Amino acid sequence: MNTWLDVPPNHPFGPQTLPYGVFSTGPDGRRRAGVRVGDHVIDVSAVAALGGDPGDGPSLAAAWANPTLNPFIALGSEVWRIAREWLTEIVTNDVHREAMLPHLYPLEAVSLHLPIEVADYVDFYASEHHASNVGKVFRPDNAALPPNWKHLPIGYHGRAGTVVVSGTDVVRPSGQRKGPNDPQPVFGPSIRLDIEAELGYVVGGATELGTRLSVDEAADHLFGVVILNDWSARDLQAWEYVPLGPFLGKSFATSISAWVTPLAALDAARVPLPGQTDPLPLPYLRGDAFGLDVHVEVSLNGAVISRPEHAAMYWSPAQMLAHLTVNGASTRTGDLFGSGTISGPTKGSRGSLLELTWNGTEPLELADGSRRGFLEDGDTVTMTAWAPGPAGSRVGLGEVTGTVRASP
Repeated sequence: MNTWLDVPPNHPFGPQTLPYGVFSTGPDGRRRAGVRVGDHVIDVSAVAALGGDPGDGPSLAAAWANPTLNPFIALGSEVWRIAREWLTEIVTNDVHREAMLPHLYPLEAVSLHLPIEVADYVDFYASEHHASNVGKVFRPDNAALPPNWKHLPIGYHGRAGTVVVSGTDVVRPSGQRKGPNDPQPVFGPSIRLDIEAELGYVVGGATELGTRLSVDEAADHLFGVVILNDWSARDLQAWEYVPLGPFLGKSFATSISAWVTPLAALDAARVPLPGQTDPLPLPYLRGDAFGLDVHVEVSLNGAVISRPEHAAMYWSPAQMLAHLTVNGASTRTGDLFGSGTISGPTKGSRGSLLELTWNGTEPLELADGSRRGFLEDGDTVTMTAWAPGPAGSRVGLGEVTGTVRASP
């Protein structure tokens, strides 16, 4: 697919991608929606206001003029489809060049912000490889997987207010920790600060309390995908998680990419799930439960330490959303749920330091000769991702990065 912009044909942010974000320029700092093409950002509210606002429905110019994507996402899947078709037209048809040029900004000239106002945040645990590794580390004398794991997507509720955009520093959390041989717990900064490489799914189309979504209906409520780093304090987590699960070990920060890749951009990346036959999921978890062939890369201080593959995930995003609502829980525009750590069968495809270093017993050696079991102050973690697009192209999912700062 060609564009009149100066974008190489193999660029991961060509017209096959068209991710949404929120940006500002200049001293006024006014935030509004933008769409990335190549290394430029389109001020889509300004372009839609020129008179090219598509369709007879709600005004896209008005929705995109807001400081979050939520008003646009709330318009629903049919409007998302129309908007994507219109955006594709204006970046591929040369007739729009002259009108568009004043509303194009170089990527380096804009500031990017948290793209959504997060309503609720849930994190799942959908990788069999990750769940097995964690079980072996934390429960070496028991079965690696809990007995319910292959029957339902396990998750926990996180803290929506601590979801931050890529580039935000992460302060090392403090809390209680107690080692297996310590007589009493102590309070202080976490000494086992970790990462988790995930995808996050942005939900649109609110549902009413007492209703539920089927697997086949879920795709109409999955607006798009972000890269997500679920920062984790493993020592706090290990002491607190029995019996109610993660709390302070997870709630201090969750980082997401600034660009939200529409689910529609990932049509060519849909793949079958790994066999869910033993046991067969219950009927409400069956249907068009597609997987996604997304390739993730994790770097620590500039050195690649892992390449997790999302195609190996056991549970699909559609199944996760169906399970989230099966008890009648409502959804709200801007809900975000994480896939859980993306891990594969090999050491080089594990998505957390807990697994990569086997709880710190097998430290990584970095290019500068230093070793890491867990993160140190000043460490910078960056995650990038891409997926196959139409006609052999690549769809970029941007990046999420964060630097650890010392506990105050």
